[in-house]
Amino acid sequence: MTTTAPRLGNALARLLILAAALLGTLLAGAAPASAHAALTGSDPKDGAVVATAPKEVNLTFSEQVAMSPDSIRVLDPAGRRADTGEMRDLCSGSVVRYGVELRAGLPDGTYTVAWQTVSADSHPIAGAFTFSIGAPSSTSVALPDQAPGGGLVGTLYGIARYLSYAGFAVLVGGGAFVLACWPRGASVRPVQQTVVRGWLTLTVATLAMLLLRNPYTGSGELSDAFDLAGLKTVLETKTGAALTSRLLLLGAAALFVAVLFGAYARRTDPKEKKDLAFGLGLGGTVVAAGIAGTWALAEHASTGLQPGVAMPVDILHLLAVAAWLGGLTVLLVALYKAPSVERSAVERFSKVAFGSVAVLAATGLYQSWRQVGSWSALTGTRYGQLLLVKLGLMAVLIGIAWISRRWTQRLAAPATREADADEDADEDADEGSDSDADEGSDEQHEVTEGTDEVAEETDEVTGEEPEVSEVEAAEPSDATAELAEPAEAIDPQRAAQLARQRAAVATARRKRERDADPERAGLRRSVLTEAAVAVVLLAVTTVLTSTEPGRTEEEAGRATSASGPAAVPDRPVDIRLPFDTGGVDGKGVVRLSLDPGRTGANALHIFVERPNGKPLDVPEIKVALTLEAKDVGPLPVAPDRIQTGHWSASGVQIPMPGDWKIQVTVRTSEIDQTTIDKNVKIG
Repeated sequence: MTTTAPRLGNALARLLILAAALLGTLLAGAAPASAHAALTGSDPKDGAVVATAPKEVNLTFSEQVAMSPDSIRVLDPAGRRADTGEMRDLCSGSVVRYGVELRAGLPDGTYTVAWQTVSADSHPIAGAFTFSIGAPSSTSVALPDQAPGGGLVGTLYGIARYLSYAGFAVLVGGGAFVLACWPRGASVRPVQQTVVRGWLTLTVATLAMLLLRNPYTGSGELSDAFDLAGLKTVLETKTGAALTSRLLLLGAAALFVAVLFGAYARRTDPKEKKDLAFGLGLGGTVVAAGIAGTWALAEHASTGLQPGVAMPVDILHLLAVAAWLGGLTVLLVALYKAPSVERSAVERFSKVAFGSVAVLAATGLYQSWRQVGSWSALTGTRYGQLLLVKLGLMAVLIGIAWISRRWTQRLAAPATREADADEDADEDADEGSDSDADEGSDEQHEVTEGTDEVAEETDEVTGEEPEVSEVEAAEPSDATAELAEPAEAIDPQRAAQLARQRAAVATARRKRERDADPERAGLRRSVLTEAAVAVVLLAVTTVLTSTEPGRTEEEAGRATSASGPAAVPDRPVDIRLPFDTGGVDGKGVVRLSLDPGRTGANALHIFVERPNGKPLDVPEIKVALTLEAKDVGPLPVAPDRIQTGHWSASGVQIPMPGDWKIQVTVRTSEIDQTTIDKNVKIG
């Protein structure tokens, strides 16, 4: 039984539906782009309670980030700005730290630190935390629910990223397929259209990303895409420069496409064509590497471990993906639209695909080690899990490619197919001449069918699809004469009938051409399946490039764990404790200072003051420290009286970090005393 391939329309429709469904699932199910940089520390820390207002707030990141004057905002309990807006660069060596100064005289309460910046690999990141001065309080600060890079703008930007990868693959892979595998394809119109559409897709997607970049990393409002001031700011960033460079390189790519499908396609002299092919191959490789470099210079490869090695490896990886998947797309179009594509062309592409897979394996292994770094990150982080999905899809794609290679080997040899075509053409020509004796509508039907058979076999021999009217003109029949009459001499109804017959004949001929070779039909099916898996693979890759690498996620987690509970490093713990013993001179304030306010030995100073701020002499002061979470204490401290209102103790040991309760007992007379306490975090 003859094996038939799926029709192009239905097949491409299924591919588009699959792509749309996959994009919706991945872009909707994925969190907004998390980035290569991560917040690893802050001073004050999240949840810290400090006795006195700090002079500034500092943030520490795992990688370099791009800061603006509003990247760090400190808001008081009422939601007003508590910082001066003056950003300080505190970076030193490998430590990436930025700070903002606070206003003087801040009252007690809970303060919110909201930050937003762009990591060195082009993705926006943001976060918020709180700390308290004196004691925690309620706060009216409302932070936006939408994460950076989310919402409608984030979705559109993600789609543009996907389309840019797809357009790059089709443009570069299609051009390479024509030059290296099927030079005759330069004159095949469907192939030309496919490559040109790849160029258009990449160009439009790059322009869209350039316009969306400002709201994507900032407000999230789509209307800001046309903010000229914002666009100017984007152009001054590394990502803006990369997108602008890509547009300039696409101008050179347009020239490459014009020469490939113009001068190169028209060349007939073998030597001239070979020389032009060499020039196109060299120039095209430089342009393709330059376009790939715009990704490498602005994304994950440009930051982190070994960027000098990672960027060239990333360029090779992108070029290998384009050569394989882009060439596969053009081969699919050629198999459906130009069924006469030679077996030798398919075999050459099979070799190119094999080389691309080898390059992908080598570069992918390096990238996986660089971005993941450990088995735990491979299975325990989102990046590692996506990478496993990508590896699984690659294995499926390689398996289908092996099946396609089997179908390629089973294709009939060109010489055999040509001999069979000549024999069939002779037989059909005899049948066509016998049909001249028929009359009326039957005569027309037979002539048309004979014409179709001759055209079918002619296509097999020459690799072209002549118009039906050209073949009919060669038939010495009365029906042909009728078709050749001027339009005004033919009855309109008859002309419409003949037009429908011609369309039906052309459709039937194309279907018979596809079904005549079961091996070629099998190859079409396997290549179509490869293309469907490639659509899924490209979508997973797009999400992967906007996800925080597993190595960075684990390092940020370790840094947070190593820092322990929130504390105020290298700063004395200062607290104020009002008291009232109920007797004469029983009211006052205890000011307690613990220096340096961390684990180990500390110096304790206590100042007892009247409500008017003057020193108050009391008979006795006692202090006890308790870490309830670890069931430690109370640890008693007996300070010595230094002078009126001043008590001190040295070598006060804090055995471990945590949320310590400091209890102070004040006795103002023989019978009047009270105990007051406060919790502070000590590191």
